[in-house]
Amino acid sequence: MRPPDRDRLRTDLNAFMLRRGLRSTEQRRLIIDTLFTAREHVTIDRLLEQVRATDPRVGYATVYRTLKLLTESGIAQEHHFGDGHTRYELADSEAHHDHLICVECSSITEFEEPAVEALQDRIASRYGFEIRAHKHELYGVCAECQRKRAKRK
Repeated sequence: MRPPDRDRLRTDLNAFMLRRGLRSTEQRRLIIDTLFTAREHVTIDRLLEQVRATDPRVGYATVYRTLKLLTESGIAQEHHFGDGHTRYELADSEAHHDHLICVECSSITEFEEPAVEALQDRIASRYGFEIRAHKHELYGVCAECQRKRAKRK
């Protein structure tokens, strides 16, 4: 699976902020840098915790507004996996992936499957449909939770 092109995303974000006349504050840069280095789908609370480890003065509202800016710019993507938490990750259309979500432990596994992508394209073509974006989420029980359940029996 290809990782997001962080350099291109930063360039795109800088251009977006310039067009909007937005400043690059120290706290905003810290939040952005923290999201750019995240290796998981982060919630606002988790991102705030990570940011406050560096700068305890950063507030919830600042993190919220920065994530809103990042989603509006197309740099970050919001995910709602049915557990009541909004999660964020970098959004790079050239590094697309889908998700397996465990309904027991809430673990998220990213996957890429060319056969699924090809099938989606064939279906869209059959119906004369032009795909602009899509998301593929499978909900179930991960292997670790299945093992734990089997041990309890």
